[in-house]
Amino acid sequence: MASSGATLEDIPSVDIMTELLRRFKCNSKPDKRLILVGPPGSGKGTQSPIIKDDYCLCHLATGDMLRAAVAAETPLGIKAKEAMVKGELVSDDLVVGIIDEAMKKPSCKKGFILDGFPRTLVQAQKLDEMLEKQGVKIDKVLNFAIDDSILEERITGRWIHPSSGRSYHTKFAPPKVPGVDDVSGEPLIQRKDDTAEVLKSRLAGFHKQTEPVIDYYGKKGVLAHLHAEKTPNEVTAEVQKVLSS
Repeated sequence: MASSGATLEDIPSVDIMTELLRRFKCNSKPDKRLILVGPPGSGKGTQSPIIKDDYCLCHLATGDMLRAAVAAETPLGIKAKEAMVKGELVSDDLVVGIIDEAMKKPSCKKGFILDGFPRTLVQAQKLDEMLEKQGVKIDKVLNFAIDDSILEERITGRWIHPSSGRSYHTKFAPPKVPGVDDVSGEPLIQRKDDTAEVLKSRLAGFHKQTEPVIDYYGKKGVLAHLHAEKTPNEVTAEVQKVLSS
C-alpha cells in the first residue's frame, strides 16, 4: 500500500544534503543534558534555540510535553488529563515520567535541554532518580542570574512567535518588521502574563521555590552562573564558553 507521506523522490536534493550535513555535524557533538534555570525574562527563551541547534539537542518544555501526552492519549497523558479535569496539579512523578518518555525519542539522542523543570527541590531529586536509573546524569545547569529590577523592562516589551517559541523584544531584540516573526512572517503575540504586576508575583514564587534548586545543583558541582543582564550575544558567548569547557 502506498504511503500517505512524501517519498524520498519528492524531497529536493538540497534539503536531503542539508539534512545529511546536519546529521554528520551532530554525530561529532558531545552528548549534553542541560537544565536552564532563571526568572521570567532572564533570556532562557532566547538562548535555548541557539544551544539546541549548536549541540543537536531536543528542547523539553514541560507544558508542551504535557499537552502532547494528553493529545496523544499515552498512559501517562491519560492520567495527567484526569488530574487536569479534576482541577488538580499534575504530580511530580507524572511529569518526570513524561520527561522519561520524551527523552527516548530519536531527536533526543544527543541529549536535551530542560526548560521550566525542575522548579522545586523535590522535582530536582525525582529527576535525578529517574536519570540515575538510565545510567545518565545532568551535565550542566545554566543559571540565568539577573537582578529583579532589570526584568520589568524586559518582560513588558517581549513578543513571542507561538509555534516556534522564538522571542523578540521591542527594544533589545526587535523583529525586522514590527509584530511579525522574522522566519515565518507570522504574527507575534504578547502573552497575558507579561505585565509588571504578574511579574512581581512570579518572581516571588521563583525565589521561594527555585533558589533551593540552584543551591542543590551547586552542591553537585554542575552549576554555571551566567550574567543574564548582558546582551544576548554576550550571553551566548558565555554559554558557549561554559559548555565547551
